[in-house]
Formats: sequence, C-alpha cells, structure tokens
Amino acid sequence: MCLAIPMEVLKIDGQSAEVQVGGTRQTVRLDLISEFPEVGDFVIVHAGFALTRLDREEAIATLKLFEEGLNIELV
Repeated sequence: MCLAIPMEVLKIDGQSAEVQVGGTRQTVRLDLISEFPEVGDFVIVHAGFALTRLDREEAIATLKLFEEGLNIELV
C-alpha cells in the first residue's frame, strides 16, 4: 500500500525541495505540482514527488489523524 503524506518545505533549489515530517527529511521533485510552494508551505508527497500544496491547518489536521491511527508523533 502506498501513502501520500503532508510534508513541510524547508528549502527549495530549482525543481527540488527539501521537506520534513516527524524529523524525517527527504528531497522531492517539484515537477508535477501546479501551485509552486514556498519555504514553510506543506505539500503532499508521494514516491519522491510533491503532488499539491496544502493549507497549513489542513496539513496539520491530516498529520494528527495519522498520529492517532499510527500511534506516532509527526507534528
């Protein structure tokens, strides 16, 4: 099963971004995203690509649902 997860953008370098969630950092591609993010924004990440930009409140609410279901801390 694959899961897309909200991650916070820490740094942008051209068409790549460094993102983070729960202390895990990853570099993702921004080629597929229609609304280009800024540092501090949240993006939905799947398979190494940012798919869409998310409202901060919506991202945090989604991460809290993941926390409850998985019994881990992400925010």
